[in-house]
This record gives sequence, structure tokens and C-alpha cells, in this order.
Amino acid sequence: MTFATQKLLTPENAVFVFVDQQPQMAFGVRSIDTQLLKNNAVALAKTAQAFNAPTVLTSIQSEAFSGYVWPELLDVLQQDPHERTTMNFWEDKSVLNAIKASGRKKIILSGLWTGASINFPALCAMNEGYEVYIVGDACGEISPEAQYAAMTRVEKAGAVPITSLQLLLEMQRDWARHETYEATLDIIREHYGSYGMGIDYAETHIHKQPQRGQYPQPVDRMHSKAA
Repeated sequence: MTFATQKLLTPENAVFVFVDQQPQMAFGVRSIDTQLLKNNAVALAKTAQAFNAPTVLTSIQSEAFSGYVWPELLDVLQQDPHERTTMNFWEDKSVLNAIKASGRKKIILSGLWTGASINFPALCAMNEGYEVYIVGDACGEISPEAQYAAMTRVEKAGAVPITSLQLLLEMQRDWARHETYEATLDIIREHYGSYGMGIDYAETHIHKQPQRGQYPQPVDRMHSKAA
């Protein structure tokens, strides 16, 4: 077994867990722009779907306090969340059984808030021999200081910080993997700003591919050459 197959994240060795990405939980987030937070979480869900990796979705006090899981996230995952009362999902049998049923020992965590609903289960999971990866730009806290403290605590305990884009690229890793090539590019184009714009530019201006939009920009060839 090589380092790449044993240590790096792959669709075959990881399970994605999405934790409490709900309106009321997001209202208090001040460590990251909330639109960017949602963008990254949805991109992360699309990554899991593109690579056919198992996903576990959780929610907390949806009717009493937190509201429903973001519809954009539900539309991608298309699964019912495990509803909880405890902040530590490792103490919820339904969630824990779903994770164990995946058979994966690498857990990819994202959600709200980092200091509680991410930290608590991360510490418990590592104590039981799991490897934990925390997608920092798909998590949030009530202040930058709170996010720093939460990430520092779990990192010192052995968790690995990662970003949503880094994770996508680690899953793809080889551009010769044609079965996920287009899906990876689609996620980048839709969610990752200048990187996605650069792909569009390269495809149209270097590789002379047609514009991908449903309403392509008309081009005046003579005027374009004169410019």
C-alpha cells in the first residue's frame, strides 16, 4: 500500500459528515462571510456526490430553534438529516451508527459551530481511533478568535485542517481520472471564483472550445481582430 492510498483522502476511505448547517446557527457566525460559508459547504457536498463518497447529514433542534438545513445543501445531498438534541453527535446513536456503517476510518467534518458541534465529536472520534479532517472554510464561529481557538484545540489533539477546494483536488488528484474530470471542473467553475474563471478562459481562448453558458456572448470577429 502506497502513501497515496493509505494517507491521502480518497473516495474509498473517507466519509463526509455535515453538521447543523442551519439558519439560526449561521446567524451568529462572524468568522467567515456566511454566503461564502454556504458556498463552500455546498461545494463540499457536490464533491462527495461527484466521487460517490458516503455522506451523513445532521441537524439539531430544527423545529425548536435552528430552522431547517439549508435548501441548497439538501438539494445536493437529497437525504434526511439525523435530528439531534445533543451538541456532540458522537453521543447520538443514529449518527454514530451511520458513520460506523460507512466502514470508513477517515471522517471529514464541516458545520456549525466549530467550537462545540465540530470539536466535541472530533475529540471523541479521534479517541476511538478515527482520523478527523476539518474543512475550516465550511465551518464557522461567533468570532475569528473563537474559530482560531476551536481549530487550534482540535489540531493539537490530532485533527487535520483542510479547505473545501484542497479536498476536491485531493479527491481528483489525477486529471487522467476521466470519470470525475468534468464534475470536478464544474464544481470549480461554479464555486471557486478566479480559478473557475481561469478554466473558462483557457477553454474558450486557448483550446477554442465553445462558451459553456446557455446564452453565449456574440463575437464580432472583425472588430475583435482590430482590437
